[in-house]
Amino acid sequence: MLSMGVAMFDYMIVGAGFAGSVLAERLGRGMGRKVLLIDKRRHIGGNAYDCYDESGILIHRYGPHIFHTNSSDVFDYLSRFTEWRQYQHRVKASVDGRLVPVPINLDTINELYGLDLDPAGMRSFLASVAEPREKLLTSEDVVVSGMGRDLYEKFFRGYTRKQWGLDPSELDAQVTARLPVRHNRDDRYFTDSYQAMPMRGYTHMFENMLDHPNIKVMLNTDFQEVCKHINYGALIYSGPIDEFFEYRYGALPYRSLEFRHETHHTAVYQSAPVVNYPNEYAYTRVTEFKYLTGQDHAATSIVFEYPRSEGEPYYPIPRPVNAELYRRYQGLAEQRPDVYFVGRLGTYRYYNMDQVVAQAMTLFAKLSGVKRSQALAAA
Repeated sequence: MLSMGVAMFDYMIVGAGFAGSVLAERLGRGMGRKVLLIDKRRHIGGNAYDCYDESGILIHRYGPHIFHTNSSDVFDYLSRFTEWRQYQHRVKASVDGRLVPVPINLDTINELYGLDLDPAGMRSFLASVAEPREKLLTSEDVVVSGMGRDLYEKFFRGYTRKQWGLDPSELDAQVTARLPVRHNRDDRYFTDSYQAMPMRGYTHMFENMLDHPNIKVMLNTDFQEVCKHINYGALIYSGPIDEFFEYRYGALPYRSLEFRHETHHTAVYQSAPVVNYPNEYAYTRVTEFKYLTGQDHAATSIVFEYPRSEGEPYYPIPRPVNAELYRRYQGLAEQRPDVYFVGRLGTYRYYNMDQVVAQAMTLFAKLSGVKRSQALAAA
């Protein structure tokens, strides 16, 4: 039995990813509260964890994490714990034997179809092949109504079926509504105001964030095994909400990923940081980490991503039936005012990293009783 003696923590926080670590830092350093941060994994950082492989190459253990945000509050806050390397992310897709830019832009269309369109011509081309739908209810509706059947088949249908285990006609419109189409030659994957990577990696940033005497970190620790033996006040939980309530209404569906890392003794493996494989391949994408980190190394490290139906929960599956199941768990959560649910798993919602940070800031402002801007200014 684990015993913490007479130790008293104002907060126990479950999960040392972005949500848990930001709240631990703000409560511990910002408010002077005693915080216990636990994680079932052997490391901090959650899915953003990075480390050096056996060849000394900095890799993202759980697939590429590209930081981007339009929030100066989020960027300024994280800048307290890291210097940044400016980075504009670019992705290509393997389509019809070519590597073409995604999101789809002017160069994508011209190369695929042997055209020489200008922006106005691209708009006219897409309008000519589009199949308008009266209502945009599914992911298929969104894509087909905007760019037609051929581009839908080349870029979206196969990738979506692999990623989600469902046809786009079975998924909410939001899945593909997030993906832009560019009528110019801008090949950046993101257009946010702030786009950068932590200079020394995410793990180093988290280490700086959690380096405070008011914050105790326990790794390789299961919440259910220790919660009854530790004296604490409120609980902040970033794990799966259905697991917290012992799957009372059944398990919330997630998609998982399997990562196959490889080291190659060559300076460069592929011509882009990420290459998507939307069609016949079993994996969805391949990432080469040196593009992301800027590391100078004679060898290079890549990772293949294989979507799975079982395993660690990564992506809440956006379907109406799943949203309704989550609402039932949300009802249980509302009956527990001593517990705060945060993050992707705690709120069953897909968030980018900056959105998780913003959500944590909002909760901290609530807990501290001040405006968010004042909460961020705390020591």
